This record gives sequence, C-alpha cells and structure tokens, in this order.
Amino acid sequence: MKIRDKKHCTAVVLSAGQGKRMGASVQKQYIELEQKPVIAHTLSVFQDSEIIDDIVLVVGNGQENYAREEIVRKYHLTKVGEIVPGGEERYASVWCGLKAIKDIAGYTFIHDGARPFVSEEILKRAYDTVCVHRACVAGMPSKDTVKLVDEGLCAVRTPERKCVWAVQTPQVFETSLIIEAYSRLMREEYINVTDDAMVVEQMMNMPVKLFEGTYQNIKITTPEDLDIARLFLSRSADKKLI
Repeated sequence: MKIRDKKHCTAVVLSAGQGKRMGASVQKQYIELEQKPVIAHTLSVFQDSEIIDDIVLVVGNGQENYAREEIVRKYHLTKVGEIVPGGEERYASVWCGLKAIKDIAGYTFIHDGARPFVSEEILKRAYDTVCVHRACVAGMPSKDTVKLVDEGLCAVRTPERKCVWAVQTPQVFETSLIIEAYSRLMREEYINVTDDAMVVEQMMNMPVKLFEGTYQNIKITTPEDLDIARLFLSRSADKKLI
C-alpha cells in the first residue's frame, strides 16, 4: 500500500570506502555474499522500497563504469539515477552525493553501502520519524556497559547504559536541511565530524532524533562481520523455505 501524500525521498548510498580493516584484495562493498556483492544486497532494499523514489550511488573515484555495469545494470537497480565519485573521507563522499540530488523538497536517506541488512521496516520508521523531527538517525541501545577513558586509557566515567545508543544508518533529514548543514561544513572546513547527525548538530545547532534500527543492521567492516552476515543470510533463506 502506497503512503498517502508521501514526500520525495532520495537515498544517498555510500560505496566509496577502502575497507582497509577487511584485509581483502577486493573492497568490502564488492565482496560477494551468497554470490551477490554486498553493495548489491544493500541497493536492492532501496530499490524495492515504497519509501525511496531514487538513489544516488557514491563510489570510489574511477569506479563509476564498473558500478554501472556490474552492479546497477546487472541487478536491475533502476532507481539508481546518479553514480558519482566520492572523496577521500566519508564527509566528502556524502557532500558529493548531496550535490547530485535533483529534488530538494523532500527527504534524504544517507546510508552505508556496507550495511546490507537495512530493511523496509527501518525505512518506514525513519520516514515516520523524519516527518516529525526533520532529522533522525537509526540506532540501538547499547548491550554493553560503556566506559569513557582519558588519554592514558583509564576509565573516567561510566554513562548510564540506558542513555547510550550505538548509531547506525540510515541517517535521514529534510533534504534542504542536510544540504545547508554540509554547505556550512565545507565552507568552514570543520571536518572533525564522524557522522551526518553531527554535521546537523554542529552546523545547524539542531537536535537529532534517534529511532530504532535493528541489531542485525550491522556494518560489514572486518572478516568476522562477513561470517555474521553469512549467518544472517542463511537464517533468512531458511525462513523463506518454511
């Protein structure tokens, strides 16, 4: 069922990372899971979503043709309207993606290409939340006690666990808001930011709402993450056979 009066939603999917911690000859987003590249799994969720209208894919410099032929066309990802080269850092790649957006009247979903277990349920929660709060990010409450440490790695404070969330993507914003926030970031060359929410918090002096993702919405960064991802996929396949 289509969402009534839905605003235009663009997904900016980041696939320009080097994946050095993976220790593989192939960048992590192109490693195959069940005979399909990680990035293709991720893009397929946005392709099939009733929330997302179009996709901007940000890839490594010089990888545009490969991504177009071996990912977008091969897996029939027709919502991918733009494939653009990213920058050396994540924030620069996001900015490259934002500049390629055609319709700035709606919302933008910024997502890590190495998070293939994003779901339609997460995207719907994101849409419902951004409609109210203008800026929101997926996350989950921390399962572990977290320690803040000093430079000598001595614990200096233990935040209450109920107040600690692990942040994920998608991070979702009014398109005009996130473009303005990144425009200010690039002008001021204030690059000490670790995610898109921080850009809005710092540049726009605006709070960002958290909503629940899932614990399965992992980012594939290390070989151990690949093992976990294969387990998730096998469980999903088993459920479909029931």
